[in-house]
Amino acid sequence: MSFQTPSQEEIAARVKALESMLIEKGVMTTSMVDRIVDIYENEVGPQLGAKVVAKAWADPDFKQRLLTDATGACKELGISGLQGEDMVVLEDTGTVHHAIVCTLCSCYPWPVLGLPPNWYKEPQYRARIVREPRKVLAEDFGYEIPRTTEIQIWDSSSEMRYWVLPQRPSGTDGWSEDQLAALVTRDSMIGVGPVKEVAA
Repeated sequence: MSFQTPSQEEIAARVKALESMLIEKGVMTTSMVDRIVDIYENEVGPQLGAKVVAKAWADPDFKQRLLTDATGACKELGISGLQGEDMVVLEDTGTVHHAIVCTLCSCYPWPVLGLPPNWYKEPQYRARIVREPRKVLAEDFGYEIPRTTEIQIWDSSSEMRYWVLPQRPSGTDGWSEDQLAALVTRDSMIGVGPVKEVAA
C-alpha cells in the first residue's frame, strides 16, 4: 500500500515498550496482556467473520437472515459484543462490489473483523476510497475490479457498522464450512481484497 503507515517492526517495538512500561508501573500484569492477546486471537476477529461468511455460503436460510439482520444472525453463532451492536452485511454479486470505510474516524465491526488495520484509520484511505474507489483498490491493494462491476462505498458510523459478504468462489461445491472459512480474508470482508484462490 502507498499509505505512510509504520512497519510491523516499528509497531511491535512501540507495543513492547508500552507493555513494558505498563507492567513496570503496576498498571497491568503479563497475565493480563496474555489474556488480551488471547481474546483478539481466539474470541473476536476475522476468523469469526470468516465463520459467518462460510455459514452464509453453505446455508441459504442463514444467508437471508444475515442480510436481513446481521447482528441477530451473528448472535445465532454466539458472536456479539462491543462495536457489533448494529451491523449490516452487504452482499457482493457479479455486478456490484462493496467496500467499507469510516470517513469520520474508524468505526468498524470488531466482533467479526477484530481490530481495524492501521491503514483503515489513515486519512488518505478514508478520503480517497470515497472519491476514487476503483483506483484505490487497484493501486493500494492490487485488487482489480472489472469495469463492468459497480463499486459501492459504505460509510460506517457509531450507529451502523458495515461489512461485506464476498462472493463464494467457484469450485467449492460440497466443501465443509471449515474449508470455506479458510478462504475468507479480513480484507475480503472490508471489500479491499479477494477471498483466497481455490487450489486447482
